[in-house]
Amino acid sequence: MLIGEYQYTLDAKGRVMVPVKLRDDLGGEFILAKGLDGCLFVYPMEGWKKLEERIRDTSMVESRAIARFLFASACQAETDKQGRFLIPQNLRDYAGLDKDVEIIGASVRAEIWSRERWEQSCAQLTSEQVEQAMEKLGF
Repeated sequence: MLIGEYQYTLDAKGRVMVPVKLRDDLGGEFILAKGLDGCLFVYPMEGWKKLEERIRDTSMVESRAIARFLFASACQAETDKQGRFLIPQNLRDYAGLDKDVEIIGASVRAEIWSRERWEQSCAQLTSEQVEQAMEKLGF
């Protein structure tokens, strides 16, 4: 399970470290793609395969927008010997990543945020919104 919140800095080449506590779950190769709310999604290979199967098993009418959004932007990434990986320029641009980043665990995936966007997102989320979402989901 991918959990936690980690602060890192992109290097001059656009590389960032995989948090040590997420390395086992993500593995040495994983998928990066555009995410929601201006972040990037990071899926372990097995998780990406499950997502792909679920989209493929849904009718094209219902799944085409999400398939285009995720698959067109997706790329495979792998860590180097220091545990770093390259975030392609198009994905850095999409997520507004220039220096300070937050990498968060979100259960089956990780997310990469610009620190500024992450802080704004956290500031906008209220406990009432979380409570309503939990109630809707039957918690």
